Order: sequence, then C-alpha cells, then structure tokens
Amino acid sequence: MNIKGIFKPEFWDADAKSAGPYKQLFDYKRIWQLCIGILVAVSLVPILIMASIDFSVTRGAIISENTLEAARTTSNTRRSVSYFLEERKSALQLLVELHDFRSFHDREKLSQMLKSLKNSFGGFVDLGVINSKGKQVAYVGPYKLEGREYAGQDWFKQTVEQGIYISEVFLGFRDSPHIVIAVKHMLDETNNHFKILRATLDTRQFNGILSSLDLSAGEDVFLVNREGVLQTPSKWNGEIFSKVGFELPEKSFRTKVEEISYRKGDLAMVGYAYLKNTPFVLLYVKTEEEFMGGWQSSRDTVTWFTVVSIAVIILVMWAVASYLVDRIYMADMTRSKALQQMEHHNRMASIGRLAAGVAHEINNPLAIINEKAGLLKDLFTFSKAYEADDRLLGLVDSVIGSVERCGRITKRLLGFSRQTDMELRPVYPRKVIDTVLSFLDKEAEYRCIDIDVEVDEGIYEVVTDRGKLEQVLLNLINNAFQAMKDGGALLVRVERGDRQVLFSVKDNGCGIPESDLKRIFEPFYSTKKQSGGTGLGLSITYGLVQDLGGDMKVQSQLGKGTEFSFSLPVVPNMNGES
Repeated sequence: MNIKGIFKPEFWDADAKSAGPYKQLFDYKRIWQLCIGILVAVSLVPILIMASIDFSVTRGAIISENTLEAARTTSNTRRSVSYFLEERKSALQLLVELHDFRSFHDREKLSQMLKSLKNSFGGFVDLGVINSKGKQVAYVGPYKLEGREYAGQDWFKQTVEQGIYISEVFLGFRDSPHIVIAVKHMLDETNNHFKILRATLDTRQFNGILSSLDLSAGEDVFLVNREGVLQTPSKWNGEIFSKVGFELPEKSFRTKVEEISYRKGDLAMVGYAYLKNTPFVLLYVKTEEEFMGGWQSSRDTVTWFTVVSIAVIILVMWAVASYLVDRIYMADMTRSKALQQMEHHNRMASIGRLAAGVAHEINNPLAIINEKAGLLKDLFTFSKAYEADDRLLGLVDSVIGSVERCGRITKRLLGFSRQTDMELRPVYPRKVIDTVLSFLDKEAEYRCIDIDVEVDEGIYEVVTDRGKLEQVLLNLINNAFQAMKDGGALLVRVERGDRQVLFSVKDNGCGIPESDLKRIFEPFYSTKKQSGGTGLGLSITYGLVQDLGGDMKVQSQLGKGTEFSFSLPVVPNMNGES
C-alpha cells in the first residue's frame, strides 16, 4: 500500500449496497471507522485522563507550596515590622514612666534622651513635649517646631483618647516622609492635666526591614494604609503615597493568602496581614507568572509532546486500520472473482451440455430429413414423370437448404459453448467477428442498426482462445445494442499494434456518466439493476480479456456514445502468466 493508499484506500469507494441483504458485512468504510474509533478510545482516552490528572495534581502541589511560602514570608515580615514599632513605642513609654515630666522642659536633658534613643534603637529624628492644650512646649531636633500648635490635628485627638498613637507615613511640616509615635502621660487625673511625648521616626530603617528581604524578581512586599495608599516603596505600584491598583482584602490580623486579579487582570497570589494598633497593612505579592511559570513551561512542553505523540499514534492507527481493512477488501474481491469465474465456467458447461443435447436431438432428425430429401431429389431427377417439374425440384432444394442452415446453427452453437478451458489456436479476427454478428444480425435488421466492420490489412490470424474471444465480442456488442436506440450505428474495428492486435467496439448510444466509468468493471456494479442488470457482464468480460493476456479500456461521452477497446497479443505468453 502506497502513501495515497493509506489516506484513501481502494475500499473507500466500494459500494456496499451491491452485496444485497449482507451489505453490512461488506461496508468496509464503516468497518474502518469502527476500527479507528475503538483503537482511539482504547489507546488515547487513558493517556488523556492520566495527563489531565497529572496536570491537576502538579498544579495543586505547586499552588500549595507557594501558598505556604507566601504565608511564611508574610508572617515573618509582619512580626519584624510590629516589633520595630512596638520597640520604639515601649521606649517612649519607659521614658515618661522613669522621668519626671517637668524635667522634659530642660532642653539639655531632652537632648540627652533623644541621643540615647538614637544610640539604642536608631531611627529617631526628634522629640517634643505637647501640653494638654496642644502646644508643643519643648522640642529637640533638626527643625524649629517649638511652640507649634497641634490642638486641631487628628493625631492629637486620637492620642488624647487612646493614650498611644502611631501615625501613617506622611510629609507634615517637614515635607519629608516620617512616622510619629505619641505617648500620653497623665499628671493630674482629677483635673485632666496631661502631657504628650511625641517622637518622629525616620522611614529609612522602616523601609530597610522590607528591602532587606530576599525576594525573587516576581515577588514584592510593601505596606499600605487602610485606604490602600503606599507607605513604603513598591516594585510595580508606583512611588510612595500612590494608591495600589487593586482592592485590599478583607480585614484580618492573622496572616492570610488569597489569589486576586492584579495588574490588568493578571492573577497574583497575595499574602496579607493588618498590623494591630497601627494604620498599616502588610502585603506580599507574587505574580502567577512567577509562582506558576515553571509549571506552565513544563505543561507547555508536555502538551506539545502529548499532541505530537497523539498525532503519531493516530497516524499509525490510521495506516494499520487502512492496511488491515484493505487486505480484507482485497481478499473479498479475490474470492468474489473466483466465485464469478466458477459461476461462469459452470454456466458455460451447462450451456455446452444443453447445446450438445439439443444438437444431438436435432441433428439426428435433420440427418434423416436430409437423407430423405436427397433421395427425393434423386428420384425426381432420374424419374421421367417428374423430369420437367422444376417446381418439385425447387421445393426439395429448399428443404435441403433449410436443413443445412439448421446444421450450421447447431454447429455454431456447439462451437461457441463447447469448452471452458483455455485452448489456444490461430483464429482469424474477421471470421470471429462474423460469427458473433451472425447471432445478432436479425436484431440489427429489425432495429435498423447499421453495423460496420473494419479490419486493417495484413491481419491474418491471432493465437488465442476462440471461444473466449467470441464471448468478449458478444458481450460488448450486446451492451452496445442495449445502449443504442433503433437506427443506431455500430463500428467494430481491428487494428494492428506493436506485437498486439487492437479490437474496439464503438456505438453512438447514450454513453456512460464519468462517475460510473471508474467502477464499471467492478463485480455487481450496474446502472441497470432496475431493468434486470446483474453487474457481472463487463466484470466477466474484463476478466476474460485478462485471461487472454490483454488489457481493456473504455472511453465514453454522455449522450454521444461509448467505445470499448482491448488488446490481445499476437502470440500469448505460453508460461501461463497471462
């Protein structure tokens, strides 16, 4: 089977309807489709199911691993930031508890406290003391803020109410990002007399906690306030004080991890925690490309490999199914051809026996009639009583002529169907054609069909089987008669070829559609089944020509006529290969 045969095998156009009630057994296309369907279902479905399960399990494992990593990083960072702020808040509380608040007005002593804080904890910028009316009564630091009024500001009100206040990152009078921690200390609870120790923290150490984390290129950790405004630098969300481009998760002081839509709809894994007693929300972001990139790359590789494997498997299944079904088809065709030949031989043998019996039963009476007619003719010829009666002699000649004609007919019949085995002997094409036409001359005369026979000069004899050649010509001429209307024209031509003799039978009948020409020599294929055609005539004729070592072709135009031509070797191959 060649490449073309794999994609369109010979059985593809086979007509299952010609098999009659057993057409399902000979529907080769359906058998092929069933084979392909079963092979695909058995071999590919388990592969696809296993691949799907593997994808799902691997994806789940990777998501789980990254979720744990995000929760661990977020939790550790949350503790670091909370410890940083708690540590400095506790230092301020310790100062107000250990020292008399009246000593805070001593600028030198307040400066000594600020110096101690810077040396012990770092990050402190200045210290200030605010009285209960909101006026900063003492201040040490790089700015001139002594005497500044804070009574109307929000941080002052919250410190008075809550006792402790930690601010967001803001610019303030300094026009520089900083954080304020304020601690309220009651001096006289009866008269609600208090003072507030207020310290300013540099954000560099605060930002250093996050920037010191060991993160990959696809990870980001930053702080925002409760409105989503950045409090620390971020890789992808802009500068500090910019608002992030997604909604904050629901409030939770415990570390949580969620998948959210991030940056133009891309998915990202977000670990977050709201820091207690602060306005800060810690966010850890890892893009899907980062945490699923490895899995997606492996998935694409496995997908391509799977697709290519499936394509190869389907191609192999296609070729195997086509080859097997094609072998079945060829075996059935060979068996069908053998059955046809057996049927043909049996029929010819039956005709031969019938013809021999008919000839024997007819020839004996004919011999007697011929003998008696000859005797009567002699009597009439030599008797003086009938010597001059030409009428009686004419009647006797007529009887003798009819007997001879009957004898020739029975002889032709016996000669046509005498044997079915191959018997090669020299035959004259013209005589064979005349013999065949003698069976049809009455029909041709009745239907006014004009028959013309052309035989090239120099063609004397062909070594072939006369009986088979007669049957080939008889079948073709019979078909031509059926295709032509009354008054048609038939041309039987014999030409000389290269060590071959070319026979052709051409009519001007109805012609054959182009779609039927490819299958016209197939067994049981007939366009005249409704009118009694069996679809075996041309198939048998084609087989007979091949038995004689020849080849057969057909040309036809619908509405203009058909020409069957076949070639026979002048001397056939005596090795029996033909």
